[in-house]
Formats: sequence, C-alpha cells, structure tokens
Amino acid sequence: MSAQDFDDIDALASAYVLGTLSGARRREVQERLPNDAMLRTAVDAWEARLLPLTALVEPVEPPAALWTRIEKSLPAVAVRGQTNSSPWNNWWRNINFWRAVAATGFVAASVAVLLPSAGLFAPAAPQYMVVLVAPNGTAPGWVVQTSGRDTLRLVPLGTTAVPEQRSLQFWTKADDWNAPVSLGLVQPGQPLEVKLDQLPPLVPNQLFEITLEPYAGSPTGRPTGPILYIGRAVKLT
Repeated sequence: MSAQDFDDIDALASAYVLGTLSGARRREVQERLPNDAMLRTAVDAWEARLLPLTALVEPVEPPAALWTRIEKSLPAVAVRGQTNSSPWNNWWRNINFWRAVAATGFVAASVAVLLPSAGLFAPAAPQYMVVLVAPNGTAPGWVVQTSGRDTLRLVPLGTTAVPEQRSLQFWTKADDWNAPVSLGLVQPGQPLEVKLDQLPPLVPNQLFEITLEPYAGSPTGRPTGPILYIGRAVKLT
C-alpha cells in the first residue's frame, strides 16, 4: 500500500470521527469497518486523539430539555460497526465530550453536521479544523479553526514548556507549496488569531505545525527546530 493510500485512509477516518461525511459516505465507512483492519485502526486513533478533550473543562449541566433533544437525535448517527475494543464505544453519547469540544470552539460545527434536523445551533460552522498533536503522539495539544475566509484561530489545550531564549513558531504548508510559511510566534498556553489574506485559500489536508525556534523566530524563514505539534486540515463545510 502506498503512502497516498495511508493518507487517504487517515483523512477518511478523521472525517468519519468528526462527523463531516455525508450520510451515504458515512454508511459506506460503517460497512467497511468490520472487514478493514487498517480503517478501524485509523478510526480508533482519531477517537483516542480527541478523547482527552473530555477532561479539559469543568462539568456544566445543560438544560434538561436540550440534552433530551440531543439524546433523541443521537441514535440516527451512532457509530456502528466498531468492536468493544474501541476506546470510544458510544462516544457521541458522552456529555463530557460535548462540554470539552465546546471549550475549543468547534462544537457548533460538529453538531451542525451530525444533527442537521435537530435545529439546535444557528452560528455558521468553521470551514476547517486541525488537531495538532506531538509527533508519534495521540494527545491533542492545540486546535486550529477557521473564522471566515481569511482568519484562523489557534487554541491551546494545555501548556507547553519552552526553554529560555527559545520560542514557539506556527507554520503552514499546502501540498503544492515549495516550503512552509510562518504564521507567527506563539505564546505558550495563549490563543493566537492569524490573518491569511496574503496566502492562498486553505485546502483539505493542508499541513500545520508548531516548531521550537530561536527567541526571535527562525532566522531562515523556514523551520529550523524540532516539530512539537503537527496536524492536517479537515474540511468541515
């Protein structure tokens, strides 16, 4: 199997877990899961990446009527075809998940796609979302979401220890670009809003990463330090 095949499976699994597939495409994935070990592994990996979000915020009980409406809508989109070994059996029913992803700012996008008939949310959904994780890791460190056509927001999910006289630098690169482009320096544990009006429009699978650089940023205009967090854009709308 080629690297492109692996990328395709990972992209499909991420869209499935995030609930951004069409109904027909979602059913196709559900039918593949029992017989496709690689796809199951990719789905489990994406579920595990997002699972830590459930512990990020203090519990807040929703209005009884609202939660009842959500519960009644969930069976229609419940994940099927997964074995009991999955770390997220019935994870869409986990109220802690919805509390946590609300804190990252993409709950409206996820629910609007998953529950189109519920009529619960009116705000426009972000166009793209990126979950940044440490290389070879599963725990998310940052979430990137778009706001409009030319703005994105980088949201921390925890803190990052930065050595003295070093900085975090935020980068992006589409597949057909020659090199990554800097989106600026990042303060540990603080959100960052970036204007993209000087760059081409975002595209699915676009790479985002945070590297460790000298205090004033990379002296070459390209990443020079180790990659601390990395992820690719998933189209939501």
